[in-house]
Amino acid sequence: MKLLFVHQNFPGQFLHIVRHLVAIGGHDIVFLTEPNGNDIPGVRKVPYPKPRPATAETHAAARELDGAVRRAEIVAHTAMALKGLGFTPDIIIGHHGWGEMLNLCDVWPGVPILGYMEFYYKIDDSDVGFDPEFPNDPSDFPRIRAKNAINHLALNLDGIPVTPTNWQLSTYPDWARKRIELLWEGVDLDLCTPNAKARQRVLKIGDASIGRGDRLVTYVSRDLEPYRGVHTMMRALPSLLKAHKNLKVVMVGGEGVSYGAHPPKGETWRSAFMREIGDRIDPERVIFPGRVSYDTYLAMLQRSDAHVYLTYPFVASWSLREALACGCAVVASDVESVTEFVTHDQNGLLVNGLDPGQLADTVLRLIEDSKLNRRLRTAARRYAEQHLDMNDTIAAMMATIGELTGKK
Repeated sequence: MKLLFVHQNFPGQFLHIVRHLVAIGGHDIVFLTEPNGNDIPGVRKVPYPKPRPATAETHAAARELDGAVRRAEIVAHTAMALKGLGFTPDIIIGHHGWGEMLNLCDVWPGVPILGYMEFYYKIDDSDVGFDPEFPNDPSDFPRIRAKNAINHLALNLDGIPVTPTNWQLSTYPDWARKRIELLWEGVDLDLCTPNAKARQRVLKIGDASIGRGDRLVTYVSRDLEPYRGVHTMMRALPSLLKAHKNLKVVMVGGEGVSYGAHPPKGETWRSAFMREIGDRIDPERVIFPGRVSYDTYLAMLQRSDAHVYLTYPFVASWSLREALACGCAVVASDVESVTEFVTHDQNGLLVNGLDPGQLADTVLRLIEDSKLNRRLRTAARRYAEQHLDMNDTIAAMMATIGELTGKK
């Protein structure tokens, strides 16, 4: 079978299915992407040039669509070159978020598209307006609604649109939900697994060391920003550190902004909140390593005594799935995008993600109650084994590919 994958950051969420296809053999796999240093043997990576940003004259509400159609045009041009070389895929698989696949139906008419639908933007009942500390200006509402232009165009393409959680599906209007199929995403349970020996050795994270006698609280986000609760986490630090002299906190994440509001000019969100709490914490016990290697990240989760996952009502991060699979004792935001994974007092504890006091009290309870800690760890791993097995995801993906192509 000939398969064309499309994602601007190769391999994106298609890493595992691509590796599976390579492993079973007999497939011609091409991947259209922006240039990067990632590589998978057995996959022909075909780069396309990054589109230039929208001009200042482009209306703010139209800039995302402008970027998407520019990207779609470049990708289609690259695809035409592939077609000229004799490549015609049996199926196109990709992420609709950046508009890459919008014009591929003109390059290869009739070829089915399996497209990932991530989120439908709204101005109520979701992330927008959730946090009163960072209110949205109503003048920005037209731009937020216009972000759905790519969603609407993608939903009119032939093939099957898919999304990975019930909550993400629920963000779409009724008419769209009828078209979108649920394709649950798992993790590699052999890689993301508990390690009983993790507490018997010193854990090195950058220049910092977590000793055998230390209590470790972990927090992970792509970027340290309010959308993922960094303000709540940092405001909980003084209470956490005061309660236990041997407690250390590791906060993994970059200094940029992936979602939502930008920090004050000249600052990062970390520096802004450190100004607020800095004189009340021991900076030697709060570790900000930035982004870390995947091996270090997994070792940290396996060593964690309490793992904090905070978010607005928004797409659940991969780190939540991986933390559960590693058997972490999880404290997470009580929002619907999270409660699809975490049930309070069964496989984790839920808190108001905007309440630093409640967060601190809950983390301390989890650290101090060893019986509760062990029970939630065991339940987290059991949940992952029952619901987050990557083998199930791959099987479902292969079945969908077979359905669309008529091939196995």
